[in-house]
Amino acid sequence: AWVSSLSMGMVFFCSPIVSIFTDLFGCRKVAVIGAAVGFGGLLSSSFVSTIEPLYFTYGVLFACGCSFAYQPSLVILGHYFKKRLGLVNGIVTAGSSLFTVSLPFLLRVLIDSVGLYNTLRVLCILMFILFLAGFTYKPLVSSAKDTEGGKKGKFRFPPEKKICNFSVFRILSYRIWAFGIPAALFGYFVPYVHLMKHVKDRFGDSMPEEVLLLCLGITSGVGRLIFGRVADYIPGAKKVYLQVASFFFIGLMSMMIPLCNVFGGLIAVCLLMGLFDGCFICIMAPIAFELVGAQDVSQAIGFLLGLMSIPMTVGPPIAGLLRDHLGSYDVAFYLAGVPPLIGGAILCFIPWVHERRKLKERAKPVDAETTEKMLENESTLVSGTTEKPVKEMESGF
Repeated sequence: AWVSSLSMGMVFFCSPIVSIFTDLFGCRKVAVIGAAVGFGGLLSSSFVSTIEPLYFTYGVLFACGCSFAYQPSLVILGHYFKKRLGLVNGIVTAGSSLFTVSLPFLLRVLIDSVGLYNTLRVLCILMFILFLAGFTYKPLVSSAKDTEGGKKGKFRFPPEKKICNFSVFRILSYRIWAFGIPAALFGYFVPYVHLMKHVKDRFGDSMPEEVLLLCLGITSGVGRLIFGRVADYIPGAKKVYLQVASFFFIGLMSMMIPLCNVFGGLIAVCLLMGLFDGCFICIMAPIAFELVGAQDVSQAIGFLLGLMSIPMTVGPPIAGLLRDHLGSYDVAFYLAGVPPLIGGAILCFIPWVHERRKLKERAKPVDAETTEKMLENESTLVSGTTEKPVKEMESGF
């Protein structure tokens, strides 16, 4: 459990660093090197015989490689698609839902037939495919290496301010988004971690709790496709309202879990929860492009994922402690529904703030033009007044 927890945490902890490398070297190189590192970590994990080396090979090496391969796949989409970016993100992220549904059954068959170590070697095939796919990334937005090196292609490190692009935090709408989403995630992942144990506590071992995972995975994939397409019809930063709706329903469904005394009720709750989970995930990249623009989107996503790692790590253990002290998960699920509601309420301010910023930016060029005209008028007046005495003097002489 600690190995898998370390692995998930490292994927998100590395995100700010990945965003810096993506800006410096481009999506293609970062994705290819990340997939190669992940391949090496997974392959080396298949040769260890004790758990201690797994903390490094799987928990650190493999996870860092996955992080470096994952984030460029979100950034590169904005280089190719503008009008249908939401739909494209829905299609791409729906792949994770497909594997969420199918991979556990495949892993069970592989482990039973060839064992754990050979299963890890089989999974290396997926990482090798990811390695090859990284070569297809052809960024249309120039990286820092291209802009700083010029036509000669010589790499020179840009200034520190350009390497760590903290200027995105000057945008108020992004700051609200970057801190509002982590605030919502303190309770967001509690049902995903503790739902199976809650089913065993409430209904015993007779109920097939795997059905709930299937419901979450299937409807999450459907939600990513549906809401990704819907997001393309919503202009500008108003796409955030989809995330507000997703947080509202996920928080409400978390509070509904303790009230379900019938297994069918839990299935209905999981179907709705998965649907809006897909909504939340598929529109993260389109919103980032809207708030900060294509040039800064890599580090904007990286900072957000890094901040997300904190509530993802803290929330589920707190819920487990509540269960240990109170004897059930009821209070934990009730409390888990509160942060998504608060986070959704915070995000409601983003479209209004973003629109005000756009209006100010539109007003700046107008002001600049008026000041230039005023200066031109003043210069003509001054030149006219100076020319008159000169002519008078010339006529006098």
